[in-house]
Order: sequence, then C-alpha cells, then structure tokens
Amino acid sequence: MNRRDFLNGIIGLSGIGIAIGIYAWQVEPFWLEFVHVKMPIKNLPLKLAGKTMMQISDIHVGNRFDYKFIINAFIQAQKLKPDFVVYTGDYISYENEKQFDQLKEVLKYAVKGKLGTIGILGNHDYGRNWSQDEVAEQVTKLMTDAGIPILRNEQAEMHGLNFIGVDDYWAKKMDPALALSNYDENKANVLLCHNPDACDINVWDNYKGWILAGHTHGGQCKPPFLNPPILPVRNEKYSAGKIDLEDGRILYVNRALGHLWQVRFNVRPEITIFELE
Repeated sequence: MNRRDFLNGIIGLSGIGIAIGIYAWQVEPFWLEFVHVKMPIKNLPLKLAGKTMMQISDIHVGNRFDYKFIINAFIQAQKLKPDFVVYTGDYISYENEKQFDQLKEVLKYAVKGKLGTIGILGNHDYGRNWSQDEVAEQVTKLMTDAGIPILRNEQAEMHGLNFIGVDDYWAKKMDPALALSNYDENKANVLLCHNPDACDINVWDNYKGWILAGHTHGGQCKPPFLNPPILPVRNEKYSAGKIDLEDGRILYVNRALGHLWQVRFNVRPEITIFELE
C-alpha cells in the first residue's frame, strides 16, 4: 500500500466513524419501534383474550434530550388505542424542581388504556442517589393527577386483570412480601418491577407469571452480534426482550422510550404492545 492509498483509507474510515456518530446521536435515539409480543396469561378471562396491553418505560423527562420526542411518541401510541397501559418507572432525570414542570407538560399527552392504566416508580424517580423520598412523592402525585395511579408494593385489579406493582430495587423501597401479601394464583396476574435484577432475589413467594421491567435501556449501544458493553444490572442476561426464568416466571425487559444521554446504536427506543391470550 502506498502513502496515498493509506491516507485515503484513513479518510474513508474517519468518514464512516463520523457517519456512525451522527446516526447514533441524531437518528436512532428518535427512531421509535413498536414491538409486538404475544402474552399468554394463566386464568385470563375470555373477555380479555385478544385485548392489548402497552408497556411504556423510562421516559426520562429532563434536560438531557429533547423530550418533545416523548410527546410525539405518546401521540403515535394513542392511535393504537390500547386496552391497558402500564408504565414501568423512571419518568424523570432529576436535577432540580424544573423536572416536575417538564413532566407535567409531557403528561398532558400520556397514553391511557381503554380498560385501565397503572404504573410503578423507578430509581430515577427518587432523585439524587435514589434517596429523595420527597421527589418520589411529587412524581407519584403528578402521575396520579394525570390519570396514572402508581402502585407502591400493592395490587390493583382492573376488568379481571390483576396488577402487582413492586417499588424500586435501588431506592431500597422494594417490598415484594407486602406487594404479594394477598397474592392469588387463581387470578390473571401481571407483575411490574422496574429493575430486572430484583428477579434474582428469593422473595417472590412462588409467584408465577409475567414480570414487566425496564431500567436497562437495552444498554443503549450494542455492537452487532455482541452483548451490550454496559448494562446497569448484575445479571447481564437481563438486557432486553423476553426471558424465560424457567421457574414459571416470564420476564420482559423493555428497551426504554427515553434515554439517560442522547445516544443509541442498534438499540432503538421501544414501546411494547402485548396481545393477551
């Protein structure tokens, strides 16, 4: 290889790198994917067969990216007219009280289910170091005022579907024993738990069924054919998608609609549409 060919090669590679960087910064973070998943649920009432449940997770409203993307995503999602909608935490990226006004603005466009809407909290909803209870209280109030009740280690039944909501693992507010204190295996149950690492703790009192989580963002950046290099979980199997825990539980990890930082590669933002059966 002569000097000219070598320099042309370097320039070509630099151009590819710049193009990938622009794509990961300006394109994929705003390229929403609606993911469709079949959801067989034990004891599901016949009247709910074929109904849809939408999962929205990790919207991270704040100053780190243009949250008008979240509003536009909500407007798109509303057109699908889901029967149930579940929100699985991390509604803000908290820096100061400005995030409450930002979240209130976004929630004007929140997606609601025709039969029911419910949510849980994530670690970022507890503010700095996941330790500001007053932040979590304010987030809970804003969500509830917007028509999205928040389950904090409790249950709520809607039209024959029973939702079990567990509070956040990192914020040390998780209490599965309390959430499952009235667990009835004869009901059609769906459990919401923000951080999938919680699935590995021996506290689930023989719960069988689906667990819907978020938190990982799928790693946000993933080399083709390889695992994400960075995941905020101990169990790196819990990256994204459907995972059979082989004990009667099925975990689904949503890749997140928002992002902590405006960069994604090979991990598009996701809203999940489950078809109940």
